[in-house]
Amino acid sequence: MGPLRGRSGELGQLLEALRAAEGGTASLTVVTGEPGIGKSALVRALVEQAERRGVLVAQAAAHQTDEISPLASLAPALRTGVEPLVSTEHFLELAGLNGQPLWLGERLADLLGRRLDGVPALIVLDDAQWADPLTNFVLRIVIARLSRAKVMWVLATRPGPGALFDQLVDAVRDQVPVHAMQLAPLSTEAVLELAADRLGSPVDPSLSVRLGGVQGVPFLAEQLVAGLYLADLPDGLVEGVRRRVSSTSELCQELLRTAAVFGSEFQLDDVAVLMGDSIAKLAGALEEAIRAGLLADGTSTLSFRHELLRAAVLAEVPPSAQRALHKAIADQLLSSGQGASAAAPHILATAAAGDVGAIITLREAAQELLPTMSITALKVIQETFELTLPESRLRGEVGEDVIAILLRLRQFAQAEAFAEDLLGGTALYRGPVSPDLRASIMLRLLPHRWATGRLGESELDVPGASAQLAERLRSYRVLGRLEAPFETTDAVALGIQHLAAAERAQRAGRYAEARDLYREARLAAGEQVGSHPAIHIEMAELFCQAQADELTTALTRLKDLLGASDSWLAPQLSVLRARLELATGNLPAATEAATSCIRWSAEVHDNTSEPTARQILALIALLKGHPTEAREQSPDPQIRALLAIADGDLSAATKLLDTPLDFPERHDLLIMAATTAPDPKTAAQAADLLSAQAEATPTRTFQAAAQLVTAHNQLREATAASTDVVGVAGARARLVAVVELLVGSPRRLLVARADELLGRAELEAGERAAGVAALERALGRYTELGAAAPAGKVQAVLQAAGVRRRKWAAVPQRPESGWDALTPMERRVALLVAEGHTNRSAADELVLSASTVGTHLRAAFGKLGVNSRVQLTRLVLERFASPPNA
Repeated sequence: MGPLRGRSGELGQLLEALRAAEGGTASLTVVTGEPGIGKSALVRALVEQAERRGVLVAQAAAHQTDEISPLASLAPALRTGVEPLVSTEHFLELAGLNGQPLWLGERLADLLGRRLDGVPALIVLDDAQWADPLTNFVLRIVIARLSRAKVMWVLATRPGPGALFDQLVDAVRDQVPVHAMQLAPLSTEAVLELAADRLGSPVDPSLSVRLGGVQGVPFLAEQLVAGLYLADLPDGLVEGVRRRVSSTSELCQELLRTAAVFGSEFQLDDVAVLMGDSIAKLAGALEEAIRAGLLADGTSTLSFRHELLRAAVLAEVPPSAQRALHKAIADQLLSSGQGASAAAPHILATAAAGDVGAIITLREAAQELLPTMSITALKVIQETFELTLPESRLRGEVGEDVIAILLRLRQFAQAEAFAEDLLGGTALYRGPVSPDLRASIMLRLLPHRWATGRLGESELDVPGASAQLAERLRSYRVLGRLEAPFETTDAVALGIQHLAAAERAQRAGRYAEARDLYREARLAAGEQVGSHPAIHIEMAELFCQAQADELTTALTRLKDLLGASDSWLAPQLSVLRARLELATGNLPAATEAATSCIRWSAEVHDNTSEPTARQILALIALLKGHPTEAREQSPDPQIRALLAIADGDLSAATKLLDTPLDFPERHDLLIMAATTAPDPKTAAQAADLLSAQAEATPTRTFQAAAQLVTAHNQLREATAASTDVVGVAGARARLVAVVELLVGSPRRLLVARADELLGRAELEAGERAAGVAALERALGRYTELGAAAPAGKVQAVLQAAGVRRRKWAAVPQRPESGWDALTPMERRVALLVAEGHTNRSAADELVLSASTVGTHLRAAFGKLGVNSRVQLTRLVLERFASPPNA
């Protein structure tokens, strides 16, 4: 290629980003400019420099026709070269994920991460304004995931509101540096240099004057030199192309006009069929078009050398001829079996309002595109709706298609608004709204309305609807607790009633019963109107299955779903996995799943699962001994109570009694409340709550939790009454039996907790050997699971009991400064002072002397870097919003 003129500054910026990528700083550069301004030339110069530096280069260009083919824009970049970024085997695997964009993005990021491990790379997508929707979505994920790779991403695109640049910046700005490069017109000097390069000689004065008319657009300067652009005419390029085309044969002219209607890229055999000529006969005409500088031969496909050249050719085709060609192309694509989706762009280019044949074909195209190109399917069905006449019977049917696809894309607000307009007698639809159409649309919306607590009574009754639809609506009344269950033979209505019964059972904590009812509801669910999505039901079923002591089975099934289900449900599936992994004590897997939930919530713009994910991360942080991280993850009262307990405020255990039924590992929080609360009333209430749960779902887990606290508290009470020898012996036996009951349970944290409580109780009862053995088991379990905080406490108890080891496990060292540097008593003193206590009143609260409080306060001042009560109070308020003891 010739030298790049007038872009040295821009090329320098790109090379600087490339060098940064080689050094390990990934980045994204979006080169924006009008057609012909030189984006592709700048990118080619960068690619040439990268190859000289030994950087791995992958590049592709998007085309106008990419919109109907999933990943069509990015795929060539993944598969080109001697050693492509993605192997054939893996590329076929990716093709199977076209209908699951989130899973596809994650898998591609994983494959590229391995391929580019330590390898500097440049990945380029030119003409990104035409990138297919799946490429757009996947790029957002992959660029963010590869933020630590040595890769530079470059996208060249045309400017426009809501363009690719805006989407990418919003998605990746926090992960990689993003550079925006707007290409301005070339200077006059650069244009003259460019012309001299193309001519191979200096530019004569008359040409220099004419070059001033290209307004700094390098493509037009090149075409002027080539004789295709006449700068002295308003439509210079069109006129120049017209003259060049007119000098070719009639067959070549027909070939060019037909190809221009096909698109910027086309297959010669398609054009040959449409023209009714053989490929051999067209070979000469094709050669003429290539020599004329209009077409380029890409081996498998042909294309115009530039989109502006195609536009100039197309401008010479009368609108009536364009419509006829589009219709002929659509008919050819349909008759050759390429499908309604391939014909859709050509039908949309010519169809008139009320064209029933076009509407039927476009509805079929939308359904073809839906599994893999849902965004394109929505665009097609919306344009199809515009083609239907307001008074047409088809208007309501196509409108229902629009609502169904909007719901599939989780665009719930848009679906609701569209349905309201469609059914509300507005100008959107002037035809009669039949009862069945109204009922059918309501049934499509009801699963989402129920999930978001917006099930209105009025919408559950549509007079005149068919018996089948009426029964389904009535079943949603049962689900909304507006009516008692009733007999029905309709599978959908029956499934909804099973779902209603399952929800009631789960809310009451009857998890085994709920599990079975969810299973019946799932088996009854289908694809019929009104069916609740089976995957939503199965997620609830798996949660109840895990609660009903089928934890391992539920987790195995859930892992299968994570790779095979609708990727838009990734946040909900991930947070459920985080729950189950935490229940097994697999803290790394639970952390990974909860973090994925938060990340994917941002990707799909659905944050309903994020609070639970943060609760789980906070619980894990507490187990690991990271209170600051726990505090940052979740502001929930239960987390604040656990933090207060960790700071030595055992009275905060009372707040754990209000733990909701669906809080992660609720039984563990109630065990803590029952065994740490200083007042017997709180301990008894916690024990009652656990017993009630064990009665609702009599599983090993809930029964053991209830029996554990009952036996533990009985043993503690009997030990305190030194004369109750029989009571001590009985409580000890019951506690040992509970611990034995849990042997082999997959809930390893619960097993460790049981051993810890048994060991502590045995020591209090004077049974040192048994107590030490139980605590040794607990310490081993906690250490294996990475639960450093409880392991450290158990280790301290063993050391206090006189146990000696050649080498104890390393206990995390307390920081020297900051809030985490404070001892539990120093934290309590600091929090009381922040609440307004004096040293004396704080001493009374803590049952200490005022001088001891002063000693703790001075230590807290030093570690926190403050020197007054006012500064301490400000620090606490900034940290907690309100003191956790308040």
